Amino acid sequence: MLLKVFVIVLSISQVYSVPKRKSYSDLKSCNLGPLAKEIASYDTVVRSILDYVRGPFKGKTYAELAKFVDKFGARPSGSDTLEQSIDYLVQLTRDENIKDIVTEEVKVPHWVRGKEQFTLLKPRVKNINGLGFGSSIGTPPEGITAEVIVVSSFDEFSNISEHDVKGKIVVFDPKFVEYSVTNIYRTTAASVAAKKGAVATLVRSITPFSINSPHTGQQSYEENVVKIPTAAITVEDADLMRRMFERGEKIEVQIQMSATTNDDKISRNTLIDLKGTERPEKLVIVSGHVDSWDVGQGAMDNGGGVFISWAVPVILQRLNLRPKRTIRSIFWTAEEPGLIGATAYEAKHRNESHNIDFIMESDEGTFAPLGLVVTGTQEARCIIAEVLKLFESINASTLVESDSPSSDINVIVDTGVPGAGLYNANDRYYWFHHTEGDTMNVEDPDELDLGAAMWTAAAYVIADISVDIPRAQDKAKRS
Repeated sequence: MLLKVFVIVLSISQVYSVPKRKSYSDLKSCNLGPLAKEIASYDTVVRSILDYVRGPFKGKTYAELAKFVDKFGARPSGSDTLEQSIDYLVQLTRDENIKDIVTEEVKVPHWVRGKEQFTLLKPRVKNINGLGFGSSIGTPPEGITAEVIVVSSFDEFSNISEHDVKGKIVVFDPKFVEYSVTNIYRTTAASVAAKKGAVATLVRSITPFSINSPHTGQQSYEENVVKIPTAAITVEDADLMRRMFERGEKIEVQIQMSATTNDDKISRNTLIDLKGTERPEKLVIVSGHVDSWDVGQGAMDNGGGVFISWAVPVILQRLNLRPKRTIRSIFWTAEEPGLIGATAYEAKHRNESHNIDFIMESDEGTFAPLGLVVTGTQEARCIIAEVLKLFESINASTLVESDSPSSDINVIVDTGVPGAGLYNANDRYYWFHHTEGDTMNVEDPDELDLGAAMWTAAAYVIADISVDIPRAQDKAKRS
Protein backbone atom coordinates (compact mmCIF):
# COMPACT_ATOMS: atom_id res chain seq x y z
CA MET A 1 0.00 0.00 0.00
CA LEU A 2 1.35 3.40 -0.93
CA LEU A 3 1.25 5.77 2.00
CA LYS A 4 2.15 9.40 2.09
CA VAL A 5 5.32 9.90 4.04
CA PHE A 6 3.77 12.30 6.50
CA VAL A 7 1.10 9.76 7.44
CA ILE A 8 3.70 7.09 8.09
CA VAL A 9 5.91 9.38 10.14
CA LEU A 10 2.87 10.45 12.17
CA SER A 11 2.20 6.83 13.08
CA ILE A 12 5.78 5.82 13.62
CA SER A 13 6.44 8.53 16.14
CA GLN A 14 3.12 7.57 17.75
CA VAL A 15 2.86 11.31 18.19
CA TYR A 16 4.25 10.99 21.67
CA SER A 17 5.22 14.62 22.01
CA VAL A 18 5.99 15.78 25.50
CA PRO A 19 2.61 17.13 26.61
CA LYS A 20 2.33 20.37 28.47
CA ARG A 21 0.97 19.39 31.86
CA LYS A 22 -1.68 21.59 33.32
CA SER A 23 -3.76 20.67 36.32
CA TYR A 24 -7.38 21.69 36.80
CA SER A 25 -6.39 24.47 39.18
CA ASP A 26 -4.25 26.01 36.42
CA LEU A 27 -7.26 26.36 34.13
CA LYS A 28 -8.01 29.81 35.49
CA SER A 29 -10.85 30.71 33.17
CA CYS A 30 -13.01 27.68 33.96
CA ASN A 31 -16.48 28.76 34.98
CA LEU A 32 -18.92 25.97 34.26
CA GLY A 33 -21.73 27.29 36.43
CA PRO A 34 -24.50 24.72 37.03
CA LEU A 35 -22.68 22.17 34.85
CA ALA A 36 -20.02 21.73 37.54
CA LYS A 37 -22.71 20.72 40.03
CA GLU A 38 -24.30 18.39 37.47
CA ILE A 39 -20.98 16.63 36.83
CA ALA A 40 -20.34 16.31 40.56
CA SER A 41 -23.70 14.53 40.88
CA TYR A 42 -22.23 11.58 38.96
CA ASP A 43 -20.10 10.70 41.96
CA THR A 44 -22.54 7.94 42.94
CA VAL A 45 -22.51 6.22 39.55
CA VAL A 46 -18.72 6.53 39.30
CA ARG A 47 -18.35 4.89 42.71
CA SER A 48 -20.74 2.12 41.67
CA ILE A 49 -18.58 1.37 38.60
CA LEU A 50 -15.40 1.42 40.69
CA ASP A 51 -16.99 -0.87 43.27
CA TYR A 52 -18.20 -3.29 40.59
CA VAL A 53 -14.77 -3.58 39.01
CA ARG A 54 -13.19 -4.08 42.44
CA GLY A 55 -15.88 -6.67 43.23
CA PRO A 56 -17.62 -9.00 40.74
CA PHE A 57 -15.49 -7.82 37.78
CA LYS A 58 -12.20 -7.97 39.69
CA GLY A 59 -9.40 -9.45 37.58
CA LYS A 60 -11.70 -9.93 34.57
CA THR A 61 -9.85 -7.49 32.27
CA TYR A 62 -6.49 -9.08 33.06
CA ALA A 63 -7.84 -12.62 32.67
CA GLU A 64 -9.41 -11.91 29.28
CA LEU A 65 -6.32 -10.05 28.06
CA ALA A 66 -4.11 -12.95 29.16
CA LYS A 67 -6.28 -15.53 27.39
CA PHE A 68 -6.25 -13.38 24.26
CA VAL A 69 -2.50 -12.74 24.00
CA ASP A 70 -1.59 -16.25 25.13
CA LYS A 71 -3.82 -17.68 22.41
CA PHE A 72 -2.72 -15.44 19.55
CA GLY A 73 0.59 -13.89 20.54
CA ALA A 74 1.87 -11.27 18.11
CA ARG A 75 -0.71 -9.98 15.60
CA PRO A 76 1.11 -8.22 12.75
CA SER A 77 -0.71 -6.38 9.98
CA GLY A 78 -1.72 -8.63 7.11
CA SER A 79 -1.40 -11.86 9.10
CA ASP A 80 -4.02 -14.58 9.46
CA THR A 81 -3.39 -14.39 13.21
CA LEU A 82 -4.60 -10.79 13.30
CA GLU A 83 -7.83 -11.72 11.53
CA GLN A 84 -8.41 -14.69 13.82
CA SER A 85 -7.90 -12.44 16.84
CA ILE A 86 -10.50 -10.00 15.50
CA ASP A 87 -12.99 -12.85 15.08
CA TYR A 88 -12.25 -13.88 18.67
CA LEU A 89 -12.95 -10.37 19.99
CA VAL A 90 -16.24 -10.21 18.12
CA GLN A 91 -17.38 -13.52 19.60
CA LEU A 92 -16.15 -12.60 23.07
CA THR A 93 -18.31 -9.49 22.91
CA ARG A 94 -21.34 -11.38 21.61
CA ASP A 95 -20.97 -13.76 24.53
CA GLU A 96 -21.67 -10.75 26.76
CA ASN A 97 -25.06 -10.37 25.05
CA ILE A 98 -23.89 -7.28 23.16
CA LYS A 99 -25.26 -7.57 19.64
CA ASP A 100 -24.55 -4.20 18.01
CA ILE A 101 -21.20 -5.16 16.47
CA VAL A 102 -19.95 -4.45 12.96
CA THR A 103 -16.61 -4.85 11.24
CA GLU A 104 -15.47 -2.60 8.40
CA GLU A 105 -12.97 -3.86 5.85
CA VAL A 106 -9.63 -2.09 5.47
CA LYS A 107 -6.83 -2.84 3.02
CA VAL A 108 -3.61 -3.20 5.02
CA PRO A 109 0.07 -3.84 4.23
CA HIS A 110 1.62 -7.25 4.72
CA TRP A 111 5.33 -7.08 5.55
CA VAL A 112 7.00 -10.30 6.70
CA ARG A 113 10.28 -10.23 8.61
CA GLY A 114 11.63 -13.62 7.61
CA LYS A 115 14.98 -14.83 8.93
CA GLU A 116 17.51 -12.34 10.23
CA GLN A 117 21.09 -12.57 11.35
CA PHE A 118 23.48 -9.79 12.29
CA THR A 119 27.14 -10.63 12.91
CA LEU A 120 30.10 -8.54 13.95
CA LEU A 121 33.10 -9.94 12.00
CA LYS A 122 35.86 -7.46 12.85
CA PRO A 123 37.63 -6.63 15.10
CA ARG A 124 36.18 -9.82 16.63
CA VAL A 125 33.35 -12.21 15.88
CA LYS A 126 30.12 -11.66 17.83
CA ASN A 127 26.42 -12.23 17.21
CA ILE A 128 24.45 -8.98 17.31
CA ASN A 129 20.85 -8.88 18.51
CA GLY A 130 18.84 -7.03 15.89
CA LEU A 131 15.35 -6.58 14.48
CA GLY A 132 14.59 -5.28 11.01
CA PHE A 133 12.32 -2.26 10.83
CA GLY A 134 8.86 -2.58 9.30
CA SER A 135 8.81 -2.19 5.49
CA SER A 136 12.58 -2.69 5.25
CA ILE A 137 13.77 -4.50 2.18
CA GLY A 138 15.77 -7.66 2.63
CA THR A 139 19.38 -8.29 1.73
CA PRO A 140 20.62 -10.53 -1.07
CA PRO A 141 20.59 -14.21 0.01
CA GLU A 142 24.30 -14.06 0.79
CA GLY A 143 23.75 -10.97 2.92
CA ILE A 144 25.65 -7.70 2.98
CA THR A 145 29.15 -7.57 4.44
CA ALA A 146 30.67 -4.12 4.80
CA GLU A 147 32.75 -1.80 6.91
CA VAL A 148 30.90 0.22 9.54
CA ILE A 149 30.99 3.89 10.42
CA VAL A 150 29.30 5.12 13.60
CA VAL A 151 27.58 8.51 13.87
CA SER A 152 25.56 10.04 16.69
CA SER A 153 23.35 12.47 14.81
CA PHE A 154 22.17 13.59 11.39
CA ASP A 155 24.15 16.80 11.89
CA GLU A 156 27.32 14.78 12.36
CA PHE A 157 26.45 12.63 9.34
CA SER A 158 25.92 15.70 7.15
CA ASN A 159 29.58 16.62 7.65
CA ILE A 160 30.85 13.23 6.43
CA SER A 161 31.75 13.07 2.75
CA GLU A 162 30.00 10.77 0.31
CA HIS A 163 33.37 9.12 -0.32
CA ASP A 164 33.59 8.06 3.33
CA VAL A 165 30.03 6.67 3.37
CA LYS A 166 29.76 4.91 0.02
CA GLY A 167 29.65 1.13 0.32
CA LYS A 168 29.54 1.18 4.11
CA ILE A 169 26.99 0.27 6.79
CA VAL A 170 26.08 3.33 8.86
CA VAL A 171 25.34 2.82 12.56
CA PHE A 172 23.32 5.67 14.03
CA ASP A 173 23.67 5.69 17.81
CA PRO A 174 21.73 8.73 19.12
CA LYS A 175 21.13 8.69 22.86
CA PHE A 176 17.47 8.47 23.86
CA VAL A 177 16.04 11.92 24.59
CA GLU A 178 12.33 11.24 24.27
CA TYR A 179 10.43 9.09 21.83
CA SER A 180 9.16 11.86 19.57
CA VAL A 181 12.65 13.35 19.25
CA THR A 182 14.86 10.28 18.93
CA ASN A 183 12.46 8.21 16.83
CA ILE A 184 13.28 10.18 13.69
CA TYR A 185 16.43 8.07 13.36
CA ARG A 186 14.36 4.92 13.09
CA THR A 187 11.91 6.39 10.61
CA THR A 188 14.30 8.10 8.18
CA ALA A 189 17.88 6.86 8.71
CA ALA A 190 17.82 4.46 5.76
CA SER A 191 17.03 7.13 3.18
CA VAL A 192 19.35 9.70 4.79
CA ALA A 193 22.27 7.27 4.58
CA ALA A 194 21.35 5.91 1.15
CA LYS A 195 21.68 9.36 -0.39
CA LYS A 196 25.42 9.14 0.29
CA GLY A 197 25.76 5.59 -0.94
CA ALA A 198 25.44 3.57 2.29
CA VAL A 199 24.47 -0.08 1.74
CA ALA A 200 22.53 -0.52 5.03
CA THR A 201 21.78 1.20 8.33
CA LEU A 202 21.67 -0.06 11.89
CA VAL A 203 20.01 2.15 14.50
CA ARG A 204 20.48 2.13 18.25
CA SER A 205 17.13 1.03 19.73
CA ILE A 206 14.84 3.88 20.72
CA THR A 207 14.71 3.20 24.45
CA PRO A 208 16.05 4.67 27.70
CA PHE A 209 16.83 1.21 29.13
CA SER A 210 18.03 -2.08 27.72
CA ILE A 211 18.92 -5.63 28.69
CA ASN A 212 20.36 -6.34 25.24
CA SER A 213 16.89 -6.02 23.67
CA PRO A 214 16.38 -4.63 20.16
CA HIS A 215 13.26 -2.51 19.54
CA THR A 216 11.56 -2.73 16.15
CA GLY A 217 9.07 -0.30 14.57
CA GLN A 218 7.97 1.15 11.26
CA GLN A 219 10.34 3.07 8.99
CA SER A 220 9.69 5.10 5.86
CA TYR A 221 11.61 5.18 2.59
CA GLU A 222 11.83 8.51 0.84
CA GLU A 223 10.61 8.53 -2.75
CA ASN A 224 13.24 8.40 -5.48
CA VAL A 225 15.96 7.29 -3.04
CA VAL A 226 17.56 3.84 -3.25
CA LYS A 227 16.06 1.49 -0.66
CA ILE A 228 18.58 -0.16 1.65
CA PRO A 229 18.06 -2.64 4.50
CA THR A 230 17.60 -1.08 7.93
CA ALA A 231 17.32 -2.57 11.40
CA ALA A 232 17.50 -1.88 15.12
CA ILE A 233 20.38 -3.09 17.24
CA THR A 234 20.62 -3.07 21.01
CA VAL A 235 21.90 -0.18 23.08
CA GLU A 236 24.73 -2.42 24.24
CA ASP A 237 25.91 -3.33 20.73
CA ALA A 238 25.62 0.27 19.53
CA ASP A 239 27.78 1.38 22.46
CA LEU A 240 30.25 -1.43 21.76
CA MET A 241 30.70 -0.37 18.15
CA ARG A 242 30.96 3.27 19.21
CA ARG A 243 33.88 2.44 21.51
CA MET A 244 35.60 0.39 18.81
CA PHE A 245 35.10 3.14 16.25
CA GLU A 246 36.52 5.83 18.52
CA ARG A 247 39.60 3.65 19.11
CA GLY A 248 40.18 3.60 15.37
CA GLU A 249 39.50 -0.12 15.02
CA LYS A 250 38.13 -1.36 11.72
CA ILE A 251 34.58 -2.64 12.19
CA GLU A 252 33.01 -5.09 9.76
CA VAL A 253 29.48 -6.43 10.00
CA GLN A 254 27.44 -8.94 8.04
CA ILE A 255 23.67 -8.44 7.74
CA GLN A 256 21.30 -11.12 6.47
CA MET A 257 17.61 -10.21 6.22
CA SER A 258 14.98 -12.07 4.19
CA ALA A 259 12.20 -9.49 4.69
CA THR A 260 9.49 -9.25 2.04
CA THR A 261 6.62 -6.85 1.37
CA ASN A 262 3.71 -8.89 0.02
CA ASP A 263 0.41 -7.93 -1.56
CA ASP A 264 -1.99 -5.99 0.64
CA LYS A 265 -4.49 -7.97 2.69
CA ILE A 266 -8.00 -7.23 3.91
CA SER A 267 -8.37 -6.59 7.62
CA ARG A 268 -11.12 -4.97 9.66
CA ASN A 269 -11.87 -2.25 12.16
CA THR A 270 -14.28 -3.51 14.82
CA LEU A 271 -17.10 -1.25 16.07
CA ILE A 272 -19.16 -2.11 19.17
CA ASP A 273 -22.05 0.18 20.07
CA LEU A 274 -23.89 0.56 23.34
CA LYS A 275 -26.77 2.64 22.05
CA GLY A 276 -27.68 5.86 23.79
CA THR A 277 -31.14 6.31 25.27
CA GLU A 278 -31.84 9.88 24.11
CA ARG A 279 -29.28 10.90 21.48
CA PRO A 280 -28.07 7.64 19.94
CA GLU A 281 -26.63 9.41 16.90
CA LYS A 282 -24.07 11.15 19.14
CA LEU A 283 -20.94 9.13 19.87
CA VAL A 284 -18.43 8.92 22.67
CA ILE A 285 -15.69 6.64 21.37
CA VAL A 286 -13.21 4.56 23.35
CA SER A 287 -10.55 2.65 21.46
CA GLY A 288 -7.28 0.74 21.10
CA HIS A 289 -5.52 -1.06 18.24
CA VAL A 290 -5.58 -4.85 17.87
CA ASP A 291 -2.50 -5.30 15.70
CA SER A 292 1.00 -5.50 17.11
CA TRP A 293 4.53 -5.98 15.93
CA ASP A 294 5.68 -9.53 15.26
CA VAL A 295 7.68 -9.83 18.48
CA GLY A 296 6.49 -10.41 22.03
CA GLN A 297 2.77 -10.84 22.68
CA GLY A 298 1.52 -7.33 22.02
CA ALA A 299 0.17 -7.30 25.59
CA MET A 300 1.16 -3.74 26.42
CA ASP A 301 1.08 -2.41 22.85
CA ASN A 302 -1.78 -2.62 22.55
CA GLY A 303 -3.72 -5.52 24.02
CA GLY A 304 -4.29 -3.61 27.24
CA GLY A 305 -5.78 -0.64 25.38
CA VAL A 306 -8.12 -2.95 23.48
CA PHE A 307 -9.32 -4.73 26.59
CA ILE A 308 -10.04 -1.69 28.74
CA SER A 309 -12.05 -0.41 25.76
CA TRP A 310 -13.76 -3.80 25.43
CA ALA A 311 -14.61 -3.60 29.13
CA VAL A 312 -16.54 -0.32 28.76
CA PRO A 313 -19.71 -1.64 27.06
CA VAL A 314 -19.41 -4.93 28.96
CA ILE A 315 -19.37 -3.28 32.40
CA LEU A 316 -22.13 -0.82 31.52
CA GLN A 317 -24.28 -3.63 30.05
CA ARG A 318 -23.82 -5.72 33.19
CA LEU A 319 -24.75 -2.76 35.40
CA ASN A 320 -27.68 -1.81 33.15
CA LEU A 321 -26.24 1.69 32.71
CA ARG A 322 -27.22 3.32 29.43
CA PRO A 323 -26.03 6.88 28.82
CA LYS A 324 -27.90 9.41 26.72
CA ARG A 325 -25.34 9.21 23.90
CA THR A 326 -24.02 6.06 22.25
CA ILE A 327 -20.71 4.69 23.50
CA ARG A 328 -18.75 3.11 20.67
CA SER A 329 -15.72 0.89 21.29
CA ILE A 330 -13.42 0.71 18.30
CA PHE A 331 -10.63 -1.81 17.88
CA TRP A 332 -8.42 -0.30 15.18
CA THR A 333 -6.50 -2.47 12.76
CA ALA A 334 -3.03 -1.85 11.29
CA GLU A 335 -1.94 0.98 13.54
CA GLU A 336 1.70 -0.07 13.59
CA PRO A 337 2.41 0.28 9.85
CA GLY A 338 0.82 3.72 9.64
CA LEU A 339 -2.53 4.45 11.39
CA ILE A 340 -4.18 2.68 8.50
CA GLY A 341 -7.35 1.50 10.23
CA ALA A 342 -7.97 4.90 11.80
CA THR A 343 -7.32 6.69 8.52
CA ALA A 344 -9.81 4.43 6.77
CA TYR A 345 -12.41 5.02 9.49
CA GLU A 346 -12.01 8.79 9.31
CA ALA A 347 -12.49 8.74 5.53
CA LYS A 348 -15.49 6.40 5.64
CA HIS A 349 -17.25 8.32 8.43
CA ARG A 350 -16.16 11.86 7.55
CA ASN A 351 -19.71 13.01 6.89
CA GLU A 352 -20.70 11.81 10.38
CA SER A 353 -17.79 13.34 12.29
CA HIS A 354 -20.01 16.14 13.60
CA ASN A 355 -21.71 13.45 15.69
CA ILE A 356 -18.52 12.45 17.52
CA ASP A 357 -18.89 14.15 20.87
CA PHE A 358 -15.56 12.93 22.26
CA ILE A 359 -13.00 10.29 21.26
CA MET A 360 -10.58 8.42 23.54
CA GLU A 361 -7.74 5.96 22.98
CA SER A 362 -5.35 4.00 25.15
CA ASP A 363 -2.11 3.29 23.28
CA GLU A 364 0.68 4.18 25.66
CA GLY A 365 0.37 1.46 28.25
CA THR A 366 -2.31 0.43 30.75
CA PHE A 367 -0.42 1.00 33.95
CA ALA A 368 -2.03 2.75 36.94
CA PRO A 369 -4.31 5.49 35.52
CA LEU A 370 -3.43 9.09 36.40
CA GLY A 371 -5.92 11.01 34.28
CA LEU A 372 -6.33 11.99 30.64
CA VAL A 373 -4.19 13.66 27.96
CA VAL A 374 -6.70 16.05 26.41
CA THR A 375 -6.98 18.10 23.25
CA GLY A 376 -9.77 20.56 22.56
CA THR A 377 -10.93 24.06 23.31
CA GLN A 378 -10.44 25.68 26.69
CA GLU A 379 -14.11 25.09 27.44
CA ALA A 380 -13.80 21.41 26.47
CA ARG A 381 -10.77 21.00 28.73
CA CYS A 382 -12.62 22.67 31.60
CA ILE A 383 -15.46 20.14 31.27
CA ILE A 384 -13.11 17.16 31.11
CA ALA A 385 -11.13 18.53 34.07
CA GLU A 386 -14.38 18.67 36.06
CA VAL A 387 -15.14 15.06 35.08
CA LEU A 388 -11.67 14.02 36.23
CA LYS A 389 -12.37 15.40 39.70
CA LEU A 390 -14.61 12.36 40.12
CA PHE A 391 -11.47 10.17 40.12
CA GLU A 392 -9.52 11.86 42.89
CA SER A 393 -10.07 8.81 45.14
CA ILE A 394 -7.94 6.67 42.78
CA ASN A 395 -5.40 9.43 42.01
CA ALA A 396 -6.57 9.68 38.40
CA SER A 397 -7.67 13.31 38.23
CA THR A 398 -4.78 14.90 36.31
CA LEU A 399 -5.49 16.68 33.05
CA VAL A 400 -2.57 16.88 30.61
CA GLU A 401 -2.77 19.12 27.58
CA SER A 402 -1.52 17.94 24.19
CA ASP A 403 -2.47 18.54 20.57
CA SER A 404 -1.64 14.86 19.91
CA PRO A 405 -3.29 12.80 22.65
CA SER A 406 -2.86 9.30 21.16
CA SER A 407 -1.78 7.60 17.94
CA ASP A 408 -4.88 6.49 15.99
CA ILE A 409 -7.23 9.20 17.20
CA ASN A 410 -4.86 11.95 16.11
CA VAL A 411 -6.23 11.32 12.60
CA ILE A 412 -9.66 12.33 13.93
CA VAL A 413 -8.81 15.04 16.48
CA ASP A 414 -6.86 16.79 13.72
CA THR A 415 -10.26 17.47 12.11
CA GLY A 416 -11.43 19.36 15.20
CA VAL A 417 -12.98 16.56 17.25
CA PRO A 418 -12.09 16.86 20.97
CA GLY A 419 -10.43 13.82 22.46
CA ALA A 420 -8.09 12.25 24.99
CA GLY A 421 -5.53 9.55 25.54
CA LEU A 422 -5.11 7.61 28.75
CA TYR A 423 -2.55 9.24 31.02
CA ASN A 424 -0.97 6.50 33.11
CA ALA A 425 2.13 5.73 35.19
CA ASN A 426 4.07 4.41 32.21
CA ASP A 427 7.64 5.37 33.08
CA ARG A 428 8.77 1.92 31.91
CA TYR A 429 6.70 1.83 28.72
CA TYR A 430 9.66 2.33 26.39
CA TRP A 431 11.65 -0.37 28.16
CA PHE A 432 9.38 -2.98 26.54
CA HIS A 433 7.98 -1.10 23.53
CA HIS A 434 8.21 -3.10 20.25
CA THR A 435 10.34 -5.85 21.82
CA GLU A 436 10.14 -9.52 22.75
CA GLY A 437 9.57 -8.21 26.30
CA ASP A 438 6.05 -6.95 25.54
CA THR A 439 4.31 -9.84 27.30
CA MET A 440 1.78 -10.33 30.08
CA ASN A 441 4.60 -9.95 32.60
CA VAL A 442 4.41 -6.20 31.97
CA GLU A 443 0.73 -6.05 32.96
CA ASP A 444 -0.66 -5.85 36.49
CA PRO A 445 -4.19 -7.11 37.31
CA ASP A 446 -5.00 -4.37 39.83
CA GLU A 447 -3.76 -1.59 37.53
CA LEU A 448 -5.82 -3.00 34.67
CA ASP A 449 -8.87 -3.02 36.96
CA LEU A 450 -8.32 0.63 37.80
CA GLY A 451 -7.79 1.50 34.16
CA ALA A 452 -10.92 -0.32 33.02
CA ALA A 453 -13.00 1.27 35.78
CA MET A 454 -11.74 4.79 35.13
CA TRP A 455 -12.07 4.38 31.34
CA THR A 456 -15.64 3.09 31.70
CA ALA A 457 -16.81 5.69 34.20
CA ALA A 458 -15.24 8.61 32.31
CA ALA A 459 -16.84 7.51 29.04
CA TYR A 460 -20.20 7.09 30.76
CA VAL A 461 -20.20 10.54 32.36
CA ILE A 462 -19.12 12.28 29.15
CA ALA A 463 -21.79 10.37 27.21
CA ASP A 464 -24.54 11.19 29.70
CA ILE A 465 -24.09 14.83 30.73
CA SER A 466 -26.55 17.38 29.39
CA VAL A 467 -24.10 19.23 27.11
CA ASP A 468 -21.96 18.17 24.18
CA ILE A 469 -18.22 18.67 24.48
CA PRO A 470 -17.71 21.97 22.61
CA ARG A 471 -15.54 22.46 19.55
CA ALA A 472 -13.99 25.68 18.28
CA GLN A 473 -16.58 26.03 15.53
CA ASP A 474 -19.38 25.38 18.01
CA LYS A 475 -18.27 28.36 20.08
CA ALA A 476 -18.12 30.51 16.96
CA LYS A 477 -21.70 29.56 16.06
CA ARG A 478 -22.92 30.56 19.52
CA SER A 479 -21.17 33.94 19.39
